[in-house]
Amino acid sequence: MAAALALLLLALPPTCGALHLQQPSPALRPLRRAAAGAVRRARPPRSDQTSSPSLDELPDAVGSTLFGKQPPTLTLLAPAKINLFLRVTRKREDGFHELASLFQTVSLFDTLDFWAHDRADAPQCSMEVTPNSLGYDMIPTDESNLVMRALQLFAERTGETRRIHCRLHKAIPAQGGLGGGSCDAATALFAANRLAGYPVSQDTLIEWGAELGSDVSFFFSRGSAYCTGRGEIIEPLKQPLPPTVCYLIKPAVGCSTPAVFKALGLEPGQSLDGPDPRVLLEEFQKSVYSATFINDLEPPAFSVLPMLKNLREDLSKFGFQAVMMSGSGSTLFCIGMPLDEVIDTWKDELLAKYDVDIFEELFCRRLEDERLWYTEQPADAELTNIDVY
Repeated sequence: MAAALALLLLALPPTCGALHLQQPSPALRPLRRAAAGAVRRARPPRSDQTSSPSLDELPDAVGSTLFGKQPPTLTLLAPAKINLFLRVTRKREDGFHELASLFQTVSLFDTLDFWAHDRADAPQCSMEVTPNSLGYDMIPTDESNLVMRALQLFAERTGETRRIHCRLHKAIPAQGGLGGGSCDAATALFAANRLAGYPVSQDTLIEWGAELGSDVSFFFSRGSAYCTGRGEIIEPLKQPLPPTVCYLIKPAVGCSTPAVFKALGLEPGQSLDGPDPRVLLEEFQKSVYSATFINDLEPPAFSVLPMLKNLREDLSKFGFQAVMMSGSGSTLFCIGMPLDEVIDTWKDELLAKYDVDIFEELFCRRLEDERLWYTEQPADAELTNIDVY
């Protein structure tokens, strides 16, 4: 409980009182299943940290294959997202599903290091993945990676000739409904724009992001947004949702999005009955804890991966304010804290029964300044000095 309260304090405004600062720890690590059932905890960033940390300040630091230990020109963190509610309102005639969802960023981050350079023998855009990245063997570094596509798109649209090399450190699990690839693409677009001197407006970056993927544009919001269409129509909340404790439970097995939508079984033009998404949105804007959590993709996902239903039922027994699947799965999230009587035992109990990773996170946000990315802050911002042991 003390650790969770300290994490909440880290997300409160700085002591100067002039900024709405969100500075969750980029070093939060999953509480991973170990042979002895142990869990690992990480400490939050230093109180004097005034910008996103470089990978060298994070655990398991490695150098760049292209630049060695040369510091990157820019380091940014890319947050995961969850769907606080997800309605599938109908299947369109073009085969896509019409969605209405409240997206929220959380403090589980990928780390992207960028080097801007003029090496004549290097391609316009290139990238590498740190060997200790989650799912390292499965991450491409060619044009099929959204990071590469984002960097190339920016260069093509702006005529920027300076070369960019990206090092990706992956911490967000794939096939989890957490938007890991989309947040990396948005972060790459933002980085390319900053390195070029901000020649492109954020509205334009949002348009380009939609071309890369349905969820990409969302990450240019301040962290809370109502998303419709295929997810590409973004309506940012004027006031992002407040810092809220959430646990992410990611099974080792992933969940195929096409399989889940196929199991949903809608025909073109067919609608799906359910609560009015606008009413759901209003509930969350009043209070996360009293809002209605609903995900229309849970039933089909449970049929595709039956263990998810059992996992959800077991998590609900621990007394969290809400337990639900994010996106098309396979990640489940829990809002708030468990009951006092299980607060010290529920993780071990879960890990003994399921092959899962448990991430203890917070809702996070960007500041209003469009030139600052997630976790970034003005150099003169002050933070409360808090250590978590």
